[in-house]
Amino acid sequence: MGVLIRMLGTRAEAEDALQEVFTRVWLRAGRFDAAKGRGMTWLIALARNHAIDRLRARPDHVSDDLAMEQAPDTAPRAETRMVAIGEVGRINDCFATLEPDRAAMLRGAYLDGHSYLALAAKFDVPLNTLRTWLRRSLLKLRECMEE
Repeated sequence: MGVLIRMLGTRAEAEDALQEVFTRVWLRAGRFDAAKGRGMTWLIALARNHAIDRLRARPDHVSDDLAMEQAPDTAPRAETRMVAIGEVGRINDCFATLEPDRAAMLRGAYLDGHSYLALAAKFDVPLNTLRTWLRRSLLKLRECMEE
């Protein structure tokens, strides 16, 4: 595995290559001569040769300029941005219909990534009460957004 990682550069590709090497070992086990006492050398040679084959099969290096030309543009288009801006406004309007503490709980749980336990402590409410309030608030938000 170490030989493959050093030669191929990534663990994922090395793991794939190692699986193929093990398959080759299984298929060529009859060729192994234990009397020569070179078991590990034989395995390393198989792994090294397989890594060389994989490296040769890789596409030639693409220049940075060509890579930039071929890279997809992931920026959202103007229409998509306008729709998103409108949706943000609608979501903010719907958040405004909730009680302030419930809106803060929702933001904390689903936008800021706080745990339910941390939010329950912050708002000084039992955990199950917080879960119920979050569920009801989400339902209200969904109703508001569907209007």
